Amino acid sequence: MYKSEKLALSLKHLIESGFWKANDKLPSLRQQAETSGFSLMTVMNAYQELEAQGLIYSQEKLGYFVTGDARSESNSNSVILNEKIEINSKIFRYLKSIQSEQMVPFGIAFPNSQLLYSAKLMQTLGQRAKHRLSYEQMPSLPPGNFELRKLIAQRYCMQGIPTDPSDIVITSGGLDALNLSLQAMTQPGDYILLQKTIFYGAWQAAEHLGLKVISIPEHEEHGIDLEAFKDAIERYPIKVCLLMLNSHNPIGFTVSDDIKYQLAKLLHERDIYLIEDDVYEELYFDHKKPLSMKYFDQKNLVLHCSSFSKTLGAGFRIGWVYAGKFSEHIQHLQLMSTLSVNSFIQNALVDYLSHRHYEKHLKTLRNTLKRLKNQYYTYLSEHLSEDYQIHYYPSGYFLWITLPEQINGNLIYEQLLEKNISIAPGSLFYQTDNVPHHIRINCSFEINERIQNALDALIQCIYPEAFE
Repeated sequence: MYKSEKLALSLKHLIESGFWKANDKLPSLRQQAETSGFSLMTVMNAYQELEAQGLIYSQEKLGYFVTGDARSESNSNSVILNEKIEINSKIFRYLKSIQSEQMVPFGIAFPNSQLLYSAKLMQTLGQRAKHRLSYEQMPSLPPGNFELRKLIAQRYCMQGIPTDPSDIVITSGGLDALNLSLQAMTQPGDYILLQKTIFYGAWQAAEHLGLKVISIPEHEEHGIDLEAFKDAIERYPIKVCLLMLNSHNPIGFTVSDDIKYQLAKLLHERDIYLIEDDVYEELYFDHKKPLSMKYFDQKNLVLHCSSFSKTLGAGFRIGWVYAGKFSEHIQHLQLMSTLSVNSFIQNALVDYLSHRHYEKHLKTLRNTLKRLKNQYYTYLSEHLSEDYQIHYYPSGYFLWITLPEQINGNLIYEQLLEKNISIAPGSLFYQTDNVPHHIRINCSFEINERIQNALDALIQCIYPEAFE
């Protein structure tokens, strides 16, 4: 056994025996080295091992502290510390691999573009293009077009969320809104909380900003595990949570209003901020739009991020963040990164939204996505055995498939690439050293001969017995 492992065991015993209690500060590295007689490097390795086990946490310039409920073995199994994130290179390689026009695009993140670019929207763009002032004026600086922010604020008010245009900052898409929000609220080394499985952009942002990630598992029934959430915020100094609660990507669930209310209550009790990724908020199948966490926010702790790109097309990378008191800070950060958002597109969106074309488009889009998703789910269910769990939820356009544990999702992705078929392997959405056995497929394409053949190839790849 290495010296650092022996020291870690000794310190763990002191913690579990109650010698050090929750949030007690541990001796500094130098003090511990002098007391134990070990080198600074040995002590550092021991502390890092205890941190990886969830027994202690570090705060920049302050030192190491005992986590809350450190003696609970079951808690440490559900809440995971991801101290060093390395995913950006993997995402880059993945996105490059699925760019070919010959590829059947089950792996892309956007809906089928043929469903998005409506005739009215194109007509509005054409009319705008005839007016030179629409595209020759100086770029609109943050926080963005006032009339567009006013229209977005009205949409919040219609959902029972009092909103002023000054609360809104227009961004270059939803991911830009997330990145700016996270950058405004954290420093390198801070702890943030993510769902164990979540859109890979959240993991990329954590890696870029040098953050430590506490991840909590999904709940089979409720979508988010409240007990694990409570455990995490009690044991770690969480600076901010970043959650996706409506039409979750990649799994697809929408968290109930009751669970959202309880989450808001826990956040309020501890004054923890939440960045809500809600880019799929309009893609629900039922008659009632699901509430956002902003609806339950009584202390202005929620930054709500959304976008038009999933409803109007990837070319309309216009997003926003309900930034509240962080509005000015986010604007300053925006000036040093994306600078401004395309003023021509912003002006066109003002015209389009003002005439209620958007509502008609959304109604058609939802009905089409519901029909297509049902078709894909039915076909896959008919051809896959019960060993394959297809997670179906009434929103969005993704199906998340749990494969038998002996099937490697990454290998399935690579095998299908050779057939010019893309899927999204589970390893893009969670951090694990184990074999990933999930895949995500995009169901927003009409099932013609090409798509049918690709579906059959997918089924044959993951379940060879299907067509025997």
